Amino acid sequence: MNTTISSNGLPQLPLATNSTDSSASQASTTAQAGNSAAPQANDSVNLTDSARALQQASSADSPVDTARVEQIQKQLAAGTYKVDPNAIAAGLTSLESQISGTK
Repeated sequence: MNTTISSNGLPQLPLATNSTDSSASQASTTAQAGNSAAPQANDSVNLTDSARALQQASSADSPVDTARVEQIQKQLAAGTYKVDPNAIAAGLTSLESQISGTK
């Protein structure tokens, strides 16, 4: 089997070597660059609304019905969990309309 990997138009990066000479030169380059890469007092980060929403959704404050999760885990373990294809289809349709901005 013959496999060719192309760069897809991206620039070729130099390959890392395992010699100790290159690691010493990288360390000195890093030490020299360290002074110029220090954070400035006026640095700032601005989050988009979607990034804020994602951050809130992944925070510990998000409501999780642990009793429901345990119930589903028990049903899955026992093999008695029933899948409702209509509920899944309705949820996917609702999600798609939210993403596309239609109601």
